[in-house]
Amino acid sequence: MLLTVLGCSGSVPGPNAPSSGYLLEADGFLLGVELGSGTFAALQAVRDPFALDAVLFSHLHADHCADFASLTVWRRYHPAPSRDPRLHRLPVYAPREAPTRFAGAYATSDAERAVTDLSDVFDFRPLAPGPFHIGPFEVVATTAAHPCESYSFRITHGGSTFLYTGDTGACAPVTELAKGARTILAEASWTHDAAVVPDLHLSGREAGELAAAAAAARLLLTHVPPWTDPAEVLAEARAVFDGEVVLVEQGAVYEV
Repeated sequence: MLLTVLGCSGSVPGPNAPSSGYLLEADGFLLGVELGSGTFAALQAVRDPFALDAVLFSHLHADHCADFASLTVWRRYHPAPSRDPRLHRLPVYAPREAPTRFAGAYATSDAERAVTDLSDVFDFRPLAPGPFHIGPFEVVATTAAHPCESYSFRITHGGSTFLYTGDTGACAPVTELAKGARTILAEASWTHDAAVVPDLHLSGREAGELAAAAAAARLLLTHVPPWTDPAEVLAEARAVFDGEVVLVEQGAVYEV
């Protein structure tokens, strides 16, 4: 599996730094994971947006999904699509409110919101805890500790297992899901000595502890907000996890 980072700024985009967005690819299948603020521009720089075979959202906060409206415009109005969006309705795996939330973000008035239906170009598939498949990927979702409907994902392909935390505080379901994952992509939004809010985000230390408990080989840190020192987050994770720890970079590609 190849992971491309479209954006990795946490909570908000940073200076020339999109918020959360990734591509996961295997066997010629291209899965978008999140489309936060600024990521649609980054996507166009590396791939044709019509090449997406499916999109997966952990939750519906803007820093993870704001650019879905741009994807809608692209799929509805591009004059020369490389793939007919109405013959290939893009599967969208997301929390249950996604169809109405995304329609509301796309529409421009109360009257338009009342009649907007994006199902002409999207096939919405609501998430729930448990296993399912997306193309060649075996996926298991679990609920994450976050203030809205939110999920973490364990994704397996070709004998490799990858865990994406999404946004979550430290919690037993995510710790259990992470066991045996070779690579963990974990948000780390603050240092552990900061005023940590329970059931919201991980600190650098908590991300490292998650990787250690899972016996992972590598920890990829992401979702660091512009106001958090990434070097401190990295140092915290390395202090409690003996495996490889990497602070991901926008535009980088990692084999997972």
